[in-house]
Amino acid sequence: MLIGQYTSKLTDKERIAVPKKFREELGDVLIIAKWYEKCLVLVSSETWQKLLVRLVGKSELITSPVRDIDRFIMGSAFEINLDSQGRFVLPDILKDYSGIKNEVIFVGLNDRVEIWSSDEWLKLEDALEEKASASIERIAKEEK
Repeated sequence: MLIGQYTSKLTDKERIAVPKKFREELGDVLIIAKWYEKCLVLVSSETWQKLLVRLVGKSELITSPVRDIDRFIMGSAFEINLDSQGRFVLPDILKDYSGIKNEVIFVGLNDRVEIWSSDEWLKLEDALEEKASASIERIAKEEK
């Protein structure tokens, strides 16, 4: 299971080292793509197909929302191979989208890893702290 937060840095050669804990679970061939709220998603090649099914369902109909997800996520996806030190080159399109300039935060979320610019993550984390209690209460009431 992919859990926890880890920090890394973008090098001068545009490379990022994936934390060892995540590399052990994800393997050496990964998929990286745009994700929501200006972060990136990193998954194993095996998990990639399962993730797409979760996003667009199993329908063969290519509706407008499915096309939008295809364009947004699949159109920005790259297969990456990690080097011997667990690093990969971050494509410019993903660097620009996420606003990653220097420090990078990896967040493990069960079957996927989100990659955030440190600045964006700190803003989101502050907001999450404020909303967490209210969200838990609301979910608990809905399940009754």
